[in-house]
Amino acid sequence: VLASCCVHILYRLQKQDTGNSNMAYAVVFGCVLVLGLPLNAVSLWTLIRHHSLKSSSAVFMINLALSDLLLVISLPMRVYFYATGSWPLGITACVSITMLFRNNVRSSSIFITFIAVDRLLAVVYPLRSRHLRTTTNAWKASVLVWLFVVGVNVPESVNFWRLLYNCNASRPTCFEFPQCRVFSSAVGHFQLILVFTMLAVNIVSTALVSWTLRRHLSDAARVNNRINVMLVYVINLLMFVIFFMPLTLTVLLKSGRHTIMAAVCLTTLNCCVDPLLYYFSLDAFWKKKEHVDSSLGNRIIGETSGHQLEN
Repeated sequence: VLASCCVHILYRLQKQDTGNSNMAYAVVFGCVLVLGLPLNAVSLWTLIRHHSLKSSSAVFMINLALSDLLLVISLPMRVYFYATGSWPLGITACVSITMLFRNNVRSSSIFITFIAVDRLLAVVYPLRSRHLRTTTNAWKASVLVWLFVVGVNVPESVNFWRLLYNCNASRPTCFEFPQCRVFSSAVGHFQLILVFTMLAVNIVSTALVSWTLRRHLSDAARVNNRINVMLVYVINLLMFVIFFMPLTLTVLLKSGRHTIMAAVCLTTLNCCVDPLLYYFSLDAFWKKKEHVDSSLGNRIIGETSGHQLEN
């Protein structure tokens, strides 16, 4: 609903002058700030307090919530810029806020994919994957993701800073550079490869989990609420299609200013949808984790006892 309202606002106001378009962007970013800050703050608090070290999936969700919070805290300056048309903080602040946005797209897509793969292993290969799906391994993977994202930022930030220095010769500005192309082709292709790869992994994971739940495989975990489990995968796919793919394609195709900005606004909305992912995941699947582990443990004991009797 929020996404459709934002698209409607952008569509109506983009037909008018630039001032009204900028005000539309300020309204959208302001709405995301008002909704995203409390939603992700409460989600992060709940995850740390109740699920912090209980499952690998919760670890990935904590990092996803942190990524969303970093995006949300950068939105006030976007609201200020598009509402007033001025930028008082200089080039370094502009680079930092821009990198926070790009980091969110990259880290969110990776952590969402990690959650999907973790659930895939838990449902399809509950016994064989138990040594992989540990909180220690989840934290190691999360650290590697952040190192990867920051590592990409280092050369990207240097090039972006130089570009802004040349574009800011007349007056200080940020996010709007009519005479400069701020997205390089290398960044566009890298973003495309990353998002498409993560989307492909999510599609395969969705297909395998759906097939497993339909076939009732004997070695699959016993998931009580299968509808909610599949809802999580549907949310994952929709997030890629609605929030990540439009921006990736518009940048790669070098679309116009209004088209790219509409895609940017859509992308920021992902931080308001992620709490749905936490709710359905923890309530529908990990809430039953103790029962699943218990049943699996009983199976292992039973199989071991059977082998001992045969011997």
